[in-house]
Amino acid sequence: MSLALIIDDEVDLCRLMQMTLKKMGIETKVAYDYATGISHLQAYSFDFCLTDLKLPDGTGLDIVKFISKNYAKTPVAVITAHGSMDLAIEALKLGAFDFVNKPLELSRLRQLVENALKVAENTNNLNCKEVYDPFSNRLIGKSEAIAQLKTTIQKLARSQAPVFLWGESGTGKEVVAKLIHDLSPRCSANFVPVNCGAIPSELMESEFFGHKKGSFTGATADKEGLFQQANGGTLFLDEVADLPISMQVKLLRAIQEKKIRPIGSIQEIAVDVRLLSATHKNLAKLVETGEFRQDLYYRINVIEVKLPSLNERRDDILLLANHFIALIADDWGLSSQPLTLSNEAAVQLTNHHFAGNVRELRNILERAITLADDNVIEAHHLNLPLSAANVPHDTHNIHEIHEIIETPNHPVLSTLSQPSAPKVAPLAEAKSASNSAINTSYSSNLFASGYKVKPNIQLAPTPTQSTHEALTLDAPIGGINAPNLAQPPAEESQLPEEGLEEYLMNQERKVIIAALNCSGWNRTQAAKLLNTTFRSLRYRMKKLGIDSDSDIHSDSDED
Repeated sequence: MSLALIIDDEVDLCRLMQMTLKKMGIETKVAYDYATGISHLQAYSFDFCLTDLKLPDGTGLDIVKFISKNYAKTPVAVITAHGSMDLAIEALKLGAFDFVNKPLELSRLRQLVENALKVAENTNNLNCKEVYDPFSNRLIGKSEAIAQLKTTIQKLARSQAPVFLWGESGTGKEVVAKLIHDLSPRCSANFVPVNCGAIPSELMESEFFGHKKGSFTGATADKEGLFQQANGGTLFLDEVADLPISMQVKLLRAIQEKKIRPIGSIQEIAVDVRLLSATHKNLAKLVETGEFRQDLYYRINVIEVKLPSLNERRDDILLLANHFIALIADDWGLSSQPLTLSNEAAVQLTNHHFAGNVRELRNILERAITLADDNVIEAHHLNLPLSAANVPHDTHNIHEIHEIIETPNHPVLSTLSQPSAPKVAPLAEAKSASNSAINTSYSSNLFASGYKVKPNIQLAPTPTQSTHEALTLDAPIGGINAPNLAQPPAEESQLPEEGLEEYLMNQERKVIIAALNCSGWNRTQAAKLLNTTFRSLRYRMKKLGIDSDSDIHSDSDED
C-alpha cells in the first residue's frame, strides 16, 4: 500500500485529505509543522508528499528543497492559497512536480495524487536495467551538450511544471518535447503539438478552447479544443511567440486556473494538461518591447531549456548524417545498396556551418542521395558552399582568378571568420556580351559562401566619364551582385552628405550603367551579369531614371 506525507498547519484540511486518500487506498502520515515533517521524512519511506507553502516554523519551499536534495525520487506537490501563484512557480523551479490551489477541489486533489503515484512508478521503471534506451534513434549524439540534454529531459519528465524550449530553427524542439512527454507519467495520454503561427487569429480561440454548436456562424456541431484533446496528456505550443496579445490573455487564465470555457458555453471545464512551449525567437526581448505579455512569459517559462545548435555539437554531425542516410535509404527503398559518405564529403559536412541545424543537414543529404551516381556520396553531391576552412583541392572547374594581395585598395579573398584565407587562381577577362556564355552552376557555390574577389573586368568609360573614372567591379564570383563601386567612407567624418538612401541609389545607378556598358547595352546580358532578371533590371532602370534608349535598344534583346 502506498504511503503519503501531508504537511499542513490546518487540522481540518489535513483530515479532509486523509479521508480522501484513504478512499483511494493510500495510508498517510500527518505533520502540522516543518520540524515534524522533516522528522517523518527521515523516519519513513514515502511514495509522495503534499505540503502547504506556509508553515508555522518554516515554508513549503524549504520542504521542497530538502526532499529534492535528500529524497529526489519522492514526488512532492505544494498546496497554495489563492493569489500565491508566484510562490507555486518558485516551488516548481525548486523541484516540486505540481501544485494545487486552495480551497481544495477533491477532484483536482485525486488527480494530483494519481499523477504523483505515476511519477513514482515511472521513476522506478526508468531505473530498471531492462528498460530500453528511450533516446535510441530519437536524440542522436554523444557530445557533452547532448549528454546534458538527455539528463535534463529525464528530470523534466518527472515534473508537471511548464517547460520553455528555445533554440535556433531546426534544433529539434518538438523532438525534445515529445521525449519529455513519452518519459513522463502522461505517456499513455495524448501529445498534442500545435504551431501557433499557423492558426488564423480569428479561429485561435475556437482551436484552443473549442466551441458549442450554434455559437457562431458555421459552428454546425460541438468541437473539442486543443486543451480538451490534450486532457491528461501534454500540449506543445510551438512558436508560442506568434500568439496575438488577445489570445495570450486567455491562455494565461487557462494555465493558471486549469480551466477553459468553450465558445458559447456558460460553464468552465477543468483540464489537466502539461504545457510545453517553444520558439526560436528571443522571448525576453519581445517582453521588453511589449509584443509578449510578461505575466504569461513567467507562467510558461517556469523551467527553461536551451537546445544546442548543430554547430555547437560538431562531434555529432557524422552520427546524425549516417542516421539520416539510413532513414532516407529505407524510405526511398534503397536498402539493397548501403549508402556511404566519402572521406572528402565527411570532411565538408563536418566543417560546414549549419544555419538550419539538423533540418538543414537532412535536406543536404536528401539532395546528395538524389544526385549521387552510385552508393557513395561524394563531396560535389553535397553542393555545399565553400568556406575558408573547407576549399576543395581540385579547382580545375574554376576559371583563373588573379592572385589578390591585401592592400588598402585591393580587397582580399576572405571571410569574417578567417583572417587568412586560401588564395585561388585569377578569373579570366570578361568576353563581349554578344558571344559570352555565362556559367554560374559552380560559381554560385562560391558566391553563397560569402567570398569576394576582384575580377579583371575593366569597364570602358562612358562619354560623361574620364578614363580615370572607369570602374573596376568588386563582385562575388558568379556575377555582379550588389558590388561596392565607390570606396566607402572610412571614418564617421566621411559619411555621405546626401544621406543613405541617395547614396545607395547612386551606387546602384553606377552598377547598372557599368553592366550595361560592359554588355553593349544589351539588357538581357546585363541582367545576367548582375545575377538578376530582365524584368527586375528594367524596373530598376525606370526607377533610377536610366535612359534605356528604347528606340534603339528594343525589347527584342529579351531573346
